[in-house]
Formats: sequence, structure tokens, C-alpha cells
Amino acid sequence: MLYNDKSIVFLDGKYIKAKDAQISLYSQTLHYGNGVVEGIRAYETDNGTQIFKAVEHFERLRYSAQRMMIDSFDYSNEKLEHIAYTLLEKNNLKNAYIRPMIFLGDAAGLVSVETCHLFMGVFKWAKYHGTKPLDVMISSYRRPHPDSYPVDAKVNGVYVNSILAATEAKRKGFGEAILLDHQGFLAQAPGANLFIEKDGKLYTPPKGSILPGITRQTIMDLVKQKGETEVEEKWLKPEDLQKADAAFLTGTAAEIAMIKSIDGLPLKSKSKNSISLRIAEAYSDTLRTVFAPNYTII
Repeated sequence: MLYNDKSIVFLDGKYIKAKDAQISLYSQTLHYGNGVVEGIRAYETDNGTQIFKAVEHFERLRYSAQRMMIDSFDYSNEKLEHIAYTLLEKNNLKNAYIRPMIFLGDAAGLVSVETCHLFMGVFKWAKYHGTKPLDVMISSYRRPHPDSYPVDAKVNGVYVNSILAATEAKRKGFGEAILLDHQGFLAQAPGANLFIEKDGKLYTPPKGSILPGITRQTIMDLVKQKGETEVEEKWLKPEDLQKADAAFLTGTAAEIAMIKSIDGLPLKSKSKNSISLRIAEAYSDTLRTVFAPNYTII
């Protein structure tokens, strides 16, 4: 459940009950998808509840607004972080998903409007794909051409592409989809980035048609810190995934989701000590052993 009668959200400067929050039915975001969102998680760590990569996520929210020419958004990273921690406190949540969204005012036309609004909610949400390895399929849908919109921004309307791919996969009995780019190279899952393991090395599709996720970068940083292998950003074909020793998806909602098979063909690796599993364990440890000072609600 996203909210109940007691849930508190933030909307345009006020903390109100979610059931009382209202927006205009003429919002350009509702009609045309012009808006931006973020997906963030907070975890109960050894040093209290901490928002993971808060600065990076809120900076990307502001960056996404700039890329979509939403010039009137003027919240600082510090203010956004303060709102998020306040919501966690008001909703008595220690492990939570945080959803900020910048949506626009009324418009019948297609030019970005000046008026924008900020919504933020928090709620409990388990790992998006659960804990079992996934059977995935190569989607018949493709990621939009990178010249068609800012691919490095989290834009509301672009998720229609993700919804189609994910729904197609579910209806065909798969756990998730993998989308190709316009040239036929592997891109990403509907809401996660892709890594494959082959001969002791990790590979991931490069920037271009993907949303370069914050979790993706975290994994690349962890691999570098551990020093036991390396990650190469490389254009990959579907057969590279099919021939991989192991593969996994990364994202804030998904965290890390291991892949079991592609289009019904199982991956080779049966080892419980693969590089992919060791990196997944290291990532899980990182989420819950943050030793930064506790954030103080002012």
C-alpha cells in the first residue's frame, strides 16, 4: 500500500495527509507527461536511518528539471533532503522508498509552463523484483533514440516505454524485460541497469541510450574499491547476454536482482561464489553500514 489514512506527504510547502492531497486535472504533467521524478531509498543503518546517496539523487532531480526546461524549480539539495527526513520522521519509517516529483501547472499546449509544483511521499516498498533470480526476455520494445529526449533525466512520460516492456514480459510469463537500443545493442531493463559477467570480468552498456543510474555507478565504484576485477562499459549484443556466465540488474527500487535465464535459456554460472554475487553482497553491506553523522531535523 502506497499510503493509508495516516500517511503524511509534502505538497508545495505543506505537510498534509496523503488522502487530502489534490492536484489540478489540467496539469501538463497529467496530460502530456512533462515532469520529472526520483526514486530514493532510506535504510536503517548502524548509525540510524540514512538516505542512501541523498545528494546524488536530489542533484539529479534538479538536473532533470533543468534538462526539461522547468526553470521555475528553486529547491536546493539541502531543502529537499530536509523534507525527505522530515517525512520519514512524520511517517515513523526507518526503511522506506522516497518518491519526489516535480509536476507542472495547467496547460493545454505543448510548451513547458512556468508554474511547477513539488510532491514528495515516503512508503514501505520491498525490493522491486523480490529476492529470487529472474527469468528475463529481450523485449520487442526498444529504448527511445537518445536524440528524442534527455536520456540522462528521469522524465515522467518516458516511463510509458518502460511500462509497455514490463507488461509485455509479465504477460508472456517472464519476470522482467531487457530493452535494446535503436541500433540493436543491449540497453537496460524498464527500471534498472544491466551488468553481465564473462570470464571473470564485468560489462555494462555505456551511456547513450540508458539512464545512467546512481546504483549503477555505485556498483562500478565498489568493483574498483574491491580490486578483484573491473567493469568495462561496452556495446553488447543480445548474444553476449545469452552467453554470459552471470548477469544482474541494478536500480534503487530493484537494488540488485540476479538473472537466471534469458528467453528461456539458463545462464551458465551455478557458482555461489561468482563475482556478481560477491558484488551483490558488498552492495547490501554498504546500504546498511553507513557511518556518516546522523541527519538532524532542524
